[in-house]
Amino acid sequence: MLRFLGVRHLAVIEQLEMEFEPGLNILTGETGAGKSVLMEAIALAAGGRAASDLVRTGMPSASVQAIFERPGPAGPAEFIVRREVAAQGRSRAFLNDDLVTTAALREWGETMIDLHGQHDHHRLLDPVVHLEVLDGFARHPHLLERVAAAHAAWQAAATRLARARMSDREKQARIEIARFHLEELDRVAPRPDEDVELEVERARLANADRLSRLASEAYSALYEGEHAALTTLATTWRRVAELAELDPQFAPYLDQRDPIKSSLEDLAYALRGYGANLDASPDRLRAVEDRLAVLERVKKKHGPTLADVLARRQELRAELEALDLDEAQLAQLEAEEATLREAFLATASTLTASRTDAAARLAAALADELAALAMPGCRIDLRVVPHVGDADRWSASGVDEVQFLISPNPGEELRPLARVASGGELSRIMLALHTVAADENGGGRTLVFDEVDAGIGGVAADAVGARLQALATRYQVLCVTHLPQVAARAATHFRLSKTVRDGRTVTVVEKLDRKGRELEIARMIAGADLSDSVLASARELLDGRGESEGGAKGESESPARAKAKGRKRGA
Repeated sequence: MLRFLGVRHLAVIEQLEMEFEPGLNILTGETGAGKSVLMEAIALAAGGRAASDLVRTGMPSASVQAIFERPGPAGPAEFIVRREVAAQGRSRAFLNDDLVTTAALREWGETMIDLHGQHDHHRLLDPVVHLEVLDGFARHPHLLERVAAAHAAWQAAATRLARARMSDREKQARIEIARFHLEELDRVAPRPDEDVELEVERARLANADRLSRLASEAYSALYEGEHAALTTLATTWRRVAELAELDPQFAPYLDQRDPIKSSLEDLAYALRGYGANLDASPDRLRAVEDRLAVLERVKKKHGPTLADVLARRQELRAELEALDLDEAQLAQLEAEEATLREAFLATASTLTASRTDAAARLAAALADELAALAMPGCRIDLRVVPHVGDADRWSASGVDEVQFLISPNPGEELRPLARVASGGELSRIMLALHTVAADENGGGRTLVFDEVDAGIGGVAADAVGARLQALATRYQVLCVTHLPQVAARAATHFRLSKTVRDGRTVTVVEKLDRKGRELEIARMIAGADLSDSVLASARELLDGRGESEGGAKGESESPARAKAKGRKRGA
């Protein structure tokens, strides 16, 4: 769960720090107070995309620091995240002071926090999301992996067969293109790491005179000069030998005499012949540079690296072999494709059955949960439609399409979700999905809802507040809201506001006590006109819905979730 958040120089936020608590954390404030920027900060801590326009005007960079906590067998494990965003657009991410890629931080963040923005519930209108939701509820990851592997194997075989079945005209055109490229690479005939070797040789040729001079000087200083090192060392070793006779502590140094002498003599031998063996020929230098230019051209065309060029050469050879199949080989490919196709369809059929069973349980659980969210007559039908005969619709996810049908009101026929659901209904459906699909203990995860209660009010708002409160018994929940019915259920309540300092707008945050909560909820009810009756209403909301007096008055497990578990056990 998210324990601490520190933000500096992010849009209207100059600097703020927040300590979050377990349970339901509510964030309120007027429109424009900085709540959306705070959501951006949390998203950055979870590996979200960093945009340079988030940096506060006039500042070189912005930063976000967060402390997450995850339960473990040896006690809670603490993780410190830091994101730095430069005004020029670059960003850096750190996890426990180790520099990590944004992608790696995002992958880690997905295990810790779920972010749901103001418009995320509209993703429910996408049929692809319906499939993801159903698979998440069904909890059959191993089956999904088997289907994905079977699809990949079949698709590879289908591609090989399609190449082999090309028309003669297409095949000939493809053969000519592949042969042209292969002949080009065969003419060049690159060797592994040849470009690296030639770069070294070019440097040697271009500096031949200096290399020869340095080798000659080093040889003279080591072996032939008036004060040659080997001659001087011989005198040194005689003195050390005399010392060792008088004091045994010098005896071990004499053991190193022969290896040192041998190494230096080998070096002298190498230096002596080095200059004579250098090829300082301008013709060879030109030849090396011409060869490097040829290799650069093929790397630019088939690379970018020489290893890629060599791999491409092998691919072209394999492609030409595949395009030149005889009838027996074609029949073998057809048999292989048919076998893998049937294997994929058999595995996909098992997945379809699992999805169909899960769809019935999820639809019933959602209907029960939506009834508790002020949609009592709502009917849900999740239909799993397999497209076994249409290979164009097959994918690594199987052969199924999921149709999400809903009748929000009694007497209305079931229709696609996108055609009948309002924004408020979509918000409640998303919340219901989280409630029925929640893990037993939440696993220390944090759920973040940015105005999940958009488009609702009255009884529906009260029901959403109760469900958020119930969800907070299994997860840490952070919720931005404009509804007093939801805010009254907070275990921890923050108010964001904006003020002007030195001519600049800044966001400030305050953790509210009981009195502060009464005033804030009264403001949410009636605006600036805080009469005694409005304040009394605020106190009544807090007394009737707050966790401080009733514990988690939203039940620890919703009726829909309990029924869903019961159905699963009985299935």
